[in-house]
Amino acid sequence: MLAARERELTDTLVDLLIATVHRIAARADRKVTEELVNAFKRVTGKENMLFSVAAAALAAPGDPVRQVVYPAVTAGEQTLRELVHEYKTKGPIYQRTVKTTLRASYTSHYRGGLIRLLEVLEFRSGRGDQPVLAALELIGRHATTSGGLQYYPLGETVPTHRGTGGDWQPLVFRTDSEGRRRVVRMAYEVVTFQALRDRLRCKDIWVSGAERWRNPDEDLPADFAERRVEHYAALRKPLDPSAFINELREEMAGELGALDEALPELGWVDIAERRTGAIKLSPLEAAPEPTNLRRLKKAVTGRWGTVALIDLLKEAVLRTGALTAVTSAGTRSDLPPEVLAERLLLVIYGYGTGLRAVAVGDHGHTEDDLRYIRRRYLSAEIARTIAIQIANATFAARDQTVWGAGSSAVSSDSTHVGAFDQNIFTEWHSRYGGRGILIYWHVERGSMAVHSQHLSCTASEVAAMVEGAIHHGTSMDVEANYTDSHGASEIGFGITRLLGFDLLPRLKRINKTRLYRPAAGEADAYPRLAPALTRPIRWELIADQYDQMIKYATAIRTGTASTEAILRRFTRTVTHPTYQAMLETGRAQRTLFVARYLRKRDLQREVNEGLNIGESWNGANSVIRYGKGGELATNRRDEQELSVLCLRILQAAMVFVNTLMVQALLTDQDWSEVLTDADYRGLTPLFWTHVAPYGEVRLDMARRLPWAAPIPTLPARRSPTRCTTSAKQSQRDQPGAQRSRR
Repeated sequence: MLAARERELTDTLVDLLIATVHRIAARADRKVTEELVNAFKRVTGKENMLFSVAAAALAAPGDPVRQVVYPAVTAGEQTLRELVHEYKTKGPIYQRTVKTTLRASYTSHYRGGLIRLLEVLEFRSGRGDQPVLAALELIGRHATTSGGLQYYPLGETVPTHRGTGGDWQPLVFRTDSEGRRRVVRMAYEVVTFQALRDRLRCKDIWVSGAERWRNPDEDLPADFAERRVEHYAALRKPLDPSAFINELREEMAGELGALDEALPELGWVDIAERRTGAIKLSPLEAAPEPTNLRRLKKAVTGRWGTVALIDLLKEAVLRTGALTAVTSAGTRSDLPPEVLAERLLLVIYGYGTGLRAVAVGDHGHTEDDLRYIRRRYLSAEIARTIAIQIANATFAARDQTVWGAGSSAVSSDSTHVGAFDQNIFTEWHSRYGGRGILIYWHVERGSMAVHSQHLSCTASEVAAMVEGAIHHGTSMDVEANYTDSHGASEIGFGITRLLGFDLLPRLKRINKTRLYRPAAGEADAYPRLAPALTRPIRWELIADQYDQMIKYATAIRTGTASTEAILRRFTRTVTHPTYQAMLETGRAQRTLFVARYLRKRDLQREVNEGLNIGESWNGANSVIRYGKGGELATNRRDEQELSVLCLRILQAAMVFVNTLMVQALLTDQDWSEVLTDADYRGLTPLFWTHVAPYGEVRLDMARRLPWAAPIPTLPARRSPTRCTTSAKQSQRDQPGAQRSRR
């Protein structure tokens, strides 16, 4: 326990160092920008202006500038002044001003804290000639030197690294009064800390005693060489790289050929030379509106009335037996099981409203009782187990005649949860425009969450997507993942291909997408796609790094390290050979997906409907978690994670009970023939019109929801075929293999 806590603290210190270095640069850039923004005015039409000035000057070369050049430009002299000012503010002078401000900010405020971090953290690297480590040793050796020392002493060996070049070079290296080239100490420290941040983020430099920032070699499976055949088989990948490449290349060629052949008949897509992008895709037609779902929801309220949220939670845990997973964190328990169950329900419910508000309810338990249960019995692991058991029970309870066969696809997306400004762990998120944390959900097509993650605002959503699809822990077999544009990266396509599930993203900028060629020397192939085609895939990179790619994929599959820790090595700041090979694999996979996506309208509709499931799940968050305005007040990361998991339990319980309610209603003969295909397509157990999340908390374990006796299954209805990106899925989803539904 002590060692784990030490590793956690070390990770936190590394996070603090990285965030501080980033904050210095961001504040300097923002400060300079604010000083210039009032004077800055973007000049439009610069190309036409240059032509006008040149034409006027050539027409009257001997006349004064004020009489010839100024009249040739709209607004005359003022426009030319703004043009010169724009160049200065966007050019090297602006960059030099930012860096000068950055150095001053570092010297006056941030230096003391960074030097202290340098003293307590032990940096290492797998490279013996790492210049950044040598630079850190130099900084540490002169850290206590008087602040008046401007340059490093003559004769001192000052290591040079990538950060000392470029725009920083005039600030780092200066010529003294005697003409000698000297190194400015403060500027050198700034660029070294910036270089350290970059090396840490790609794990080229690691920290001794850390967990997430440890030696990257420890992230890889130690037995990979001895169990290579077994690991390849687990990923369903051939041992021979040529077999993997041939399969991927054939899929690419097949999809590009099919799109090229079908393009004249596809009324929704056009590929031609355009300045805005070669691909033009028409929006989807509006689907038929479900007409009876509102009536169905009213019928649910009519039969069961308005049900308190805690009663839904009680019904779910009693029916699933989820609380049997709870074990004492201590050595023994003197509480009766029924008392422990009641208090656990109240604590789980209280994470969304506040334990103090829950404690005043009609149940006979005090606030101290509930806080004791939370501290001793409820952990993140136990809450996760409860959520998984409710999800598995929902899968088992589903009637295929209503919901269709078991789903193999999940939708993943993040939602932003606000946090108090005083919370030291909160971060500003540029996309959501506020402080807080991210909750990353994986929700299957039946609206049941199979995985949840508590992320910082700077975490990789691609890594979160892969982590949830692989390590969700439920009985579901994930074969496809719908995701928004954040998951459409090339590295995301590459790693999902290696892990064996389909990435199905929404492509917002599909007009700019480029399609890669499957082979070189075939310039005349796919003539209708030529405006969107680019270079061939570099298959030799994939062949050279195939074994290493499988090794990294195995590390993710087996959980020897988190997905984010693995992918952190693959950043654009480092030319990692395995990263380049994964990018090429991702480009090939993305090309065949885009080709199929453009050709199949059903796939476009499927992706859109899949992402709507995630949006609906996020919409339920604000209804259930309403306490403290839905914000997180705690500074403890474990408490934040537990809050997320309790929210997941509450929503899972609501989906479980709603599933049973809808099935019970549809067994009635009055409803057996009412719902249309459009209604079944939009039918979801994620609704809360009959739920009361507010009010006094009353818990009576003996009072249960009324349920009718089981009835025969309804006549089966056929579901539409699901379009996927793999050949295996395409074969299974042919008309002869369609699944029974409803």
